[in-house]
Amino acid sequence: MTTSPLRVAVIGAGFMARAHSHAWRTAPRFFDLPREPRLSVLVSRDETRGQKAAHDWGWDSWSGDWRSVVERDDIDVIDICTPGDTHAEIAIAALRAGKHVLCEKPLANDPADAAEMVAAADAAARQGIVALCGYSYRRTPALASARRLIAEGALGTIRHVRAQYLQDWLSDADSPHTWRLDRASAGSGALGDIGAHSIDTAQWLTGERIEGVSAHLRTFVTSRPQRSAEVGLGGTGDLDAERLPVDVDDAAAFIAGFSGGALGVFEATRMALGHRNANRIEINGDRGSIAFDFERMNELEYYSEDDADDRRGFRTIQATDPAHPYADAWWPTGHGLGYEHTFTHQVVDFVRSIDGTPEPPTFADAYQVQRVLAAVEESAGDEGRYTRVR
Repeated sequence: MTTSPLRVAVIGAGFMARAHSHAWRTAPRFFDLPREPRLSVLVSRDETRGQKAAHDWGWDSWSGDWRSVVERDDIDVIDICTPGDTHAEIAIAALRAGKHVLCEKPLANDPADAAEMVAAADAAARQGIVALCGYSYRRTPALASARRLIAEGALGTIRHVRAQYLQDWLSDADSPHTWRLDRASAGSGALGDIGAHSIDTAQWLTGERIEGVSAHLRTFVTSRPQRSAEVGLGGTGDLDAERLPVDVDDAAAFIAGFSGGALGVFEATRMALGHRNANRIEINGDRGSIAFDFERMNELEYYSEDDADDRRGFRTIQATDPAHPYADAWWPTGHGLGYEHTFTHQVVDFVRSIDGTPEPPTFADAYQVQRVLAAVEESAGDEGRYTRVR
């Protein structure tokens, strides 16, 4: 580790900023990094919330003005953890100011903004500036192991991709309205919030791009009460106040064609009762299959057609052995990791990218996901007509 610290500013004071704060603080204590991150400043428009978050999560200071922070000479990294409608403006300003950028997903609310971010990142890259997008599930050891298996040919030719992301925190029609239910802020609902993860994971694992989709979107609850208390992603609704309109999807379902010929089936919903965070994917090839569910994040299911006839069946791989990506930095074999570790691994890869080769997903990778999201919405608006990804 060099003596020069990597001075970080996080923009935001919500759920994602909390996860990122934990990661920045933890990464250099478990991994050898070329530079040690310093939690320099947390930025929030809400003074009370921002100051408390900065204190609780270990930041040196607080600011209410991201623009002034971006221009500061004593900041090296801008970490964007704000709603999607703000990503492009902050990221482009930061890159032009010579700051490395880590931006939460999805990259932006539409392909046009995402394309501008890619152009800014490409220009900054020529000056040695790194810009990555935070698709954190790539950093789950079991999924990283699955990618390695697929790259080694263990599944053979990919035929099927089956991806679901199921949550239930919006199942109650009186759950309160939040920015995630406002199209101007979020861009879309379940599709962009959690479906984007499934799209990125499927393309990353298979090494193939989605080329076209046929989709349907549904909004089951068209208005929700204003929030009176915040708990987790939602909280408590004020049932006596005027209800606010919901103009994003509650659920998305689509089939997809992949560049290598595979057929994909995707589902994303925040209204599947009993499923807290079931981020699932199964991939079938002509020689084997893998299956993963984040609710059992330390396990990978693997089937091999090469097994003897009397031994065929899915086997459970415990992805806690040091041979699995990232796992050697943590606990003895069998002592599982949690959600927060994926963000720590993300910071590790980001910091190492600054002094080496940029670790995907780059802004260009995230732009591809944005294009798929746009094609899904276009198809859904045209009664599910097959739509090319453009």
